[in-house]
Amino acid sequence: MATIAPLPEDRRGAPMRAVVTGSDSGIGAATAVALAGGGCDVGITFHRDEQGAERTAQQVRERGVTAAVRQLDLTDLPTAASVIDELAAELGGIDVLVNCAGTGTAQRVMDMDFDTWRQVLSVDLDGAFLCSQRAAAHMIEAGKGGRIINITSVHEHAPRVGAAPYCAAKAGLGALTKVLAMELAQYDITVNSVAPGEISTPMTGQEDVDPRTESRPGVPLGRPGHAKEVAAVVAFLATPAAGYVTGSSYVVDGGLLLMGPQAGGMLSDDSWREP
Repeated sequence: MATIAPLPEDRRGAPMRAVVTGSDSGIGAATAVALAGGGCDVGITFHRDEQGAERTAQQVRERGVTAAVRQLDLTDLPTAASVIDELAAELGGIDVLVNCAGTGTAQRVMDMDFDTWRQVLSVDLDGAFLCSQRAAAHMIEAGKGGRIINITSVHEHAPRVGAAPYCAAKAGLGALTKVLAMELAQYDITVNSVAPGEISTPMTGQEDVDPRTESRPGVPLGRPGHAKEVAAVVAFLATPAAGYVTGSSYVVDGGLLLMGPQAGGMLSDDSWREP
């Protein structure tokens, strides 16, 4: 019987410095803590919730690593992206960028003004583009490879009524992920997206809710997800073990996307048409 040769040892070692945007709560906070648990110093950003960012920083420091905190307003572009440079300078470099900061709407296209449309795209797509560009420049200069991980959504892959700019931004970020994966591969920088479904976070109005207590009959696993379940996938993608994974989208949704035609065929009224 033929034997399988072991994988070559990764000479670059594990990443040591990460920046997670939007890490004052929810998925971003859980990701920052997960990366800290793996030995990464972490740059934490917030928009308005400075206290939330400091809580995340405390949890990071409790794991024996460094935390640096900055405000990041992705409605102020391109200026705000310089925060990535500031964090890279304080941490001594950047090996991992997680683009998690985001916003959304619950409004129909015909009721939406252009400013609302542009604000969501600015934060969710333009911001991720600029932060990725800044982080990649540091990774290329250091010559040690790196990881860029974009938090998209199941709406990278499927639409939702009342979420036009959010869906457009997340689908665009999914495509940007693939282009970056191709362009940055020569520098040993991998780029992937993680696409959560409904996760119990402040963004979904479920802060401090145990998802195991919430019933979701339309989701095969029957419940929302926990932010830590998304963070675990992000943390994996940041490790040397994921060194041959790039340009992929990892869906973390309890099977929600599998239900498309199945769930559609079971609807008994038009309530789905409302945001």
